[in-house]
Amino acid sequence: MILYALQCDSNHDFESWFKSAEAFDSLLAAGLVECSLCGSTKVHKKLMAPALRPAREATDPPLGQPRSPLEEALANLRRQVEENSEYVGMNFATEARAIHDGDAPERAIHGEARAEEARALMEDGINVTPLPFMPSRKTN
Repeated sequence: MILYALQCDSNHDFESWFKSAEAFDSLLAAGLVECSLCGSTKVHKKLMAPALRPAREATDPPLGQPRSPLEEALANLRRQVEENSEYVGMNFATEARAIHDGDAPERAIHGEARAEEARALMEDGINVTPLPFMPSRKTN
């Protein structure tokens, strides 16, 4: 799609979207481009500056790489958590309670829990800490 600034022979300025430059040319030649104010089909494109986004700076890291010290710190935290604990998925609350009660072997775990499950664990004296990132399997 392309947006053109247009003007009719009565000097009315207006804009319109077209599928392509070729689509505009064929519609104009067929007399199907009309002024939105007076209906004139004597229309021409006005001089306009293209709307371009600035190029990425060469210093930008590749996508997926940390872009700031904070992102780097979060990436390091994620790496430490994933390397030093077991992912238990949506069974986090059940597994944390079982470890606390001695019904499962003691080990470091991470996973997912609904807010009310995490609140219940904390109210029962089971130490849990929310992590500032989503599990790897839930990110793009």
